[in-house]
Amino acid sequence: MSDLIDWIGIVAVSVGPLWLIFHYVTKWKQSAKITPQDENLLDEMYTLARRLEDRVMTVERIVAADNPDFRAGLTAQNRDWQDQRAPYQIDRRN
Repeated sequence: MSDLIDWIGIVAVSVGPLWLIFHYVTKWKQSAKITPQDENLLDEMYTLARRLEDRVMTVERIVAADNPDFRAGLTAQNRDWQDQRAPYQIDRRN
């Protein structure tokens, strides 16, 4: 009986880790990857966000010019950042 337990232990120690490794390698290969359609959607969303940010900043500048008591939110916070940001380059994607 003890020989049987020894063999089960040896098989479990040798087969168990290999089974875990192969199981998770298979799961990793089946995981979702970003598709070209997803990349295009992300590019469109980034462009839209940039345009919306520019629109908000324009509206804040107009309102600040008309109303001296207006406290600018986005424009005041991002004025320095706006000047320093690099233009978006689509070829820098992964």
